[in-house]
Formats: sequence, C-alpha cells, structure tokens
Amino acid sequence: MELFSDKPGDEGLIGRERRLAMLAVMTTTTMAVFDGSMVNIALPQIARSLQISSSDAVLVSNSYLLSTAMTLAIFAAFVKQVGFRVQFTMGLSVFTLASLGCALSSSLPMLVGMRLLQGVGAAAVLSIAPAIFRSIFPNRLLGRILGVNALLIASVTAIAPVIGGTLISTLSWQWLFIINIPFGLVALLLTQRAIPGKQSSGREAFDIWGGLLSAIMLGALIMTANTFSQAGEVGIDLDTLLTALLYAAVSMVSGILFFQRQKRAPKPLLPLQIFASSRFSLAALTSLASFISQGIIFITLPFLFQNVYGYSAFGSALLFTPWPLGIILAAPQAGKLADRYSAALVSTVGLCIFVVGIALLALLPEQASIWDIGLRSLLCGIGFGCFQSPNNRELLSNVSRENSGYASGILAIMRTFGQCLGGAFVGVILAQYSLSNGTESSFILREAQGVKVSLWVAATATMLAIIISFSRLRAVQKGAKGAQ
Repeated sequence: MELFSDKPGDEGLIGRERRLAMLAVMTTTTMAVFDGSMVNIALPQIARSLQISSSDAVLVSNSYLLSTAMTLAIFAAFVKQVGFRVQFTMGLSVFTLASLGCALSSSLPMLVGMRLLQGVGAAAVLSIAPAIFRSIFPNRLLGRILGVNALLIASVTAIAPVIGGTLISTLSWQWLFIINIPFGLVALLLTQRAIPGKQSSGREAFDIWGGLLSAIMLGALIMTANTFSQAGEVGIDLDTLLTALLYAAVSMVSGILFFQRQKRAPKPLLPLQIFASSRFSLAALTSLASFISQGIIFITLPFLFQNVYGYSAFGSALLFTPWPLGIILAAPQAGKLADRYSAALVSTVGLCIFVVGIALLALLPEQASIWDIGLRSLLCGIGFGCFQSPNNRELLSNVSRENSGYASGILAIMRTFGQCLGGAFVGVILAQYSLSNGTESSFILREAQGVKVSLWVAATATMLAIIISFSRLRAVQKGAKGAQ
C-alpha cells in the first residue's frame, strides 16, 4: 500500500512504523466518533434510567462538548511540553477510565462529571491527531492519509446509530461506554509502540494565564450558544437575552485579554504568527463556516425525518446513512487529488457540490420518497467529502512542522465551534416555530417550516464558506507567481 511505501527524502516515520502509529490514532478516533454519535441516541433511555427530565439529560451531551471546547487550545500548546506520545497516552487513559466511570454512574451529577473528564481526554487526543499524521507521514502522502481518516469517520458515523440502537435495545445504555474500554486498551498498546515522543530536549515555559483565559473565552462562547439553543418553547425572553449577553461579554473580555497576552508572552499558548499565512487563516475560516452548516443539518435532519415525514428513530438513522456513504465514496479520491492539484481548488469544488445538495434538501416535497431523500443526502455527503480532507491538507501544510500541533488545535476548535453554533441556530429557529399551541397537523406544518428555514440558513453558511474559499484561490495564485 502506497501509504506505507518509502522513498528517498521522505519525512516522518518509515513505512512499518507509520502503519502502527496510524492504527493508534484511528482506533482512538473511532472511540471518539462512536461515543459522540451513540450517546445522543441513548439520552431518552438515560433520562428514564436515572429518573431525570429530558432537558437534564441533554447535560450528558453538552458537558462533553463544553469541556472539550474549553481545553482544545490548551492541549494544542501543551504537546510542546511533553511530546505526542505522552499527551496522547494521558488523554487516551483519561478518556478510557472516564468511559468506565460513565458506565458505573448511578446519578446525573456523577455521569455529567465523568462526561466532563471524557471531554478533557478527548481534547488531549483530538487536538493533536492531525498533527501526528503530519509528523509521521511525508508531505507527498498528507492529503491521502487525511482522506483515509475522513473515510474512517464517515464509516463509523454511518454504522454508529445502528450499533447504538442495537446495544440499547438488547443491553443497556451503559454498554455505549463499556465498548470504549477494549478499544482504549488496544490503542494504548499501539501508542506506546509507535507514536513519536518529544522531539526537542528540555522543558519550555507554558503560558498558564493564556490557558486560563482561552478556557474562559471558549467556555463562555459555548454557553452563549447553548443559552439561545435551550430557550425552548417560551422563546427568547428578557432573562434568556441577558444571560446570553453576560456570557458573550465574559467571552469577549477574556478573548481580548487572551490575545493581548499572546502578544506579550515569551512562549505564547497560541503563536499569532501562524495566522500570518493567509492560506492558513482562510482555510480555518472556511472550515468554521462549513461546520456551522454541517452542525445545522445534522440536528435538523432527525426532526425532518421523524416529526415531518413520520419515520421511526431507527428508520431515521438508516435514512441518514447516504450522507456518510457519500463521504466514503468521495473523501479518499479527494485526498489523492489534493496531493496532485491545488487542495484549495478541490475543496472549493466540494463546497459547490455541498451547497447544491443542501438546497435540494430544503426543496424536498411534502411527500418525498426514500430514494428522493437518500439521493439528495448522498449529494451532500459527496460534496462534504470532497471539501473536508483537501481543506485540512491546505490548513496543515501552510504551517511549519514545529507548529503543526497548534494548527491541529485550530482545526479541532473550528470544527467544535462550528457544530455548536450550528446547533444553536437550529434551537433558536425551531423555538420560533413551536411557540403556539394547536393541532397535530399544525405542529407538523410549523415543524416543517422551521426545518426548511434551518436548511436555508445552512445553505447561506455554505455560500459564505465558498466565498472565503474562492478568496484563498487568489492567495494560491499570488504565491505561485511569487515563486516564479
């Protein structure tokens, strides 16, 4: 297999060691994707088991996202202190032990606490996973390995709802966490054998104040979005607005202080010079806008399938599979194309396909067939698959290898916040279409209207991503002319 071939002048590890390191990273990625995809399905059962309300059960999902978002930037910088192997081992160990704690939880506070720890462990590994690929693979194969990684995520996303539904119906929700333990042990063994350690000697100063400010900034921003998304049927009242404004103000003030700190700190948490590359910055912004769109659609489609078209939860999961199937078909080929041609161009074409697919979903008729829904979702998956791995390659290849950990953290932050903001938009929109009481048919009509508005907002976010992506094509052309 070419991914493990060796050529003179190759950077990174030799082919045999490359294979084991890739397995360690991908096993951990599988755990994280399974965990995120399956837990949401189990929330109703968790609520019944712990005798809590549905709104309280949502904390099980949100606590994981919150702790992940708050610590991503910290771990992207902390890897400089300890190296890939130590941080990956620490994060994987915390994630695996916290999974056991989740399975043993008998109350909501204990389960939420374990989920917070899981999020910290996930941030430690997810913040550096792309950087590890950059470290162990030569630049000529970077697009392909990122394409294979996107293929893995899509495949796991496709089968996770089915496996989760099977585990919940035959065993219990605890098994969604127990399944992480054997995966974690295997990944730990592979990590010790294959993940590279610290490259430089000696310890560097760590920006503690920068870490605290970044955690407050990111956490408060997540809470701002969650405040709007949890407004519910009462809509956005004065108390909701004031709470959201308070969180936003905390996020803004801590953000200003964070960036001032980064300018003065001798060893900043996030070196601002990495944003000097316009191609890096534009790739990051493109990623943020596209994940806002994906976050909107991933939350909207279950409402469309179940509340509007009347499919069961299991049927809804099956209807969703064409999307990851499209990524499976497109991502590896897009990765190969990105190694041969302009990654920015390939990802821009993918976004154009993606926005067409979203528009077609928004234009679905009242009585849509399974094939009609599936084909439109498939087109979205193909477009996103063509976009994601080339865009990741563009972002990672426009920083030095020494700063790849920071770039990897930026990539994870863009993904997390994009999905979070997308979810917040859906919560606000659907709340506005669920304010009044009425018959079941009027509820379905309002729900359908809210879903369509959400999908058009997703299309707008994707158009913004296309505009940003087109602007970086000019940066690529200027760079090519400068090289001549």
